Amino acid sequence: MSLVMATDIRLPIGWLFSALGVILVGYGFYTHGNPMYGRSEGVNINLWWGLAILVFGLLLLWLARRGVARHISAAEEDRRAREASVPPRGAR
Repeated sequence: MSLVMATDIRLPIGWLFSALGVILVGYGFYTHGNPMYGRSEGVNINLWWGLAILVFGLLLLWLARRGVARHISAAEEDRRAREASVPPRGAR
């Protein structure tokens, strides 16, 4: 299987959400105590949503990494099975 086919969509989306989360968290820290948060009863929405988006992005990156590792281990198992003349798992 080629590298292009092994690319997981969670990887670029995870980087996108992580970058957006870092930007929002930074903006939330930069504008801490700003009067614009009066409309939200003093809650720094940029900071909290930035943290939520960052956690989501990191979760996607972790899932993508875990999926690639699982894909590599399954390919290695299939290769070893072919070398040993044993049908791969799932074969009937």
